[in-house]
Amino acid sequence: MSTYSEIKRLTTKQLLKMKGVERVTMLTAYDAVTAHCLDEIGIEMLLVGDSMGNVVYGFENTLPVTMDMMLAHTAAVVRGSKRALVIADLPFMTYQASIEEALRNAGRCLQEAGAQAVKLEGASEYNCILIKRLVEVGIPVVGHIGLTPQAVHQMGGYYTHGKTETTRARILEEAKKLSEAGCFAIVLECIEPSLAQEITKTIKALTIGIGSSDVSDGEVLVINDLLGLTLGKSPSFVKPLVDLKTTIKAVGREYIESTKGKKETTLVDTCN
Repeated sequence: MSTYSEIKRLTTKQLLKMKGVERVTMLTAYDAVTAHCLDEIGIEMLLVGDSMGNVVYGFENTLPVTMDMMLAHTAAVVRGSKRALVIADLPFMTYQASIEEALRNAGRCLQEAGAQAVKLEGASEYNCILIKRLVEVGIPVVGHIGLTPQAVHQMGGYYTHGKTETTRARILEEAKKLSEAGCFAIVLECIEPSLAQEITKTIKALTIGIGSSDVSDGEVLVINDLLGLTLGKSPSFVKPLVDLKTTIKAVGREYIESTKGKKETTLVDTCN
């Protein structure tokens, strides 16, 4: 009987076999301890999302996240996990300028941080060419369409996509292009549920929903939203399962009261 230390990481080939058979689970992780906890209970994919900009660093959006931040957090998640496939987001403007720069940055995610795949947003002609090139050199890619946070200013905010016939047709075509370009999975964020279902039935790639109902091949959520550990409110499609902010405050208050209530008597070396 194998032990946890002997477990090997899941591969994209194994995950693709789950399509239409079993829903795939994905959660974000930004540190080794969280990654270890989620990995031990069987999460199939861990996404080191640029959502760290919001939930870890307190930025207004994901745009300030840098390549150095992504590499450091991805390396921590890789060290904390053994079985889950680890995916690193490519931050804003680390892949848009040129194919050459994108290849270098994506390669760093695998070579330096130990990720097994990268994720990028959008389905432009340039992105599809880039995805084909990444796959050619051996870098698995996850696509991302619908609400794409790196384009929040261009989109004019956060809302459900695919409500009109025109946008439905465009998003379905984007999904087809990304799948054909070589993405093994595509995140469908805040896409109208019936469209997400149609995409899932149409393409070969795994579809990973977020805010798109439960009709995709799998689901991804930001772990901080589930833990109630965010600076603001969690998205409407996430119901926090615990309230860690309240717990942290309670522990902090207890420590303050305990520390301030102590009276100094004798000096004791407590480290030995």
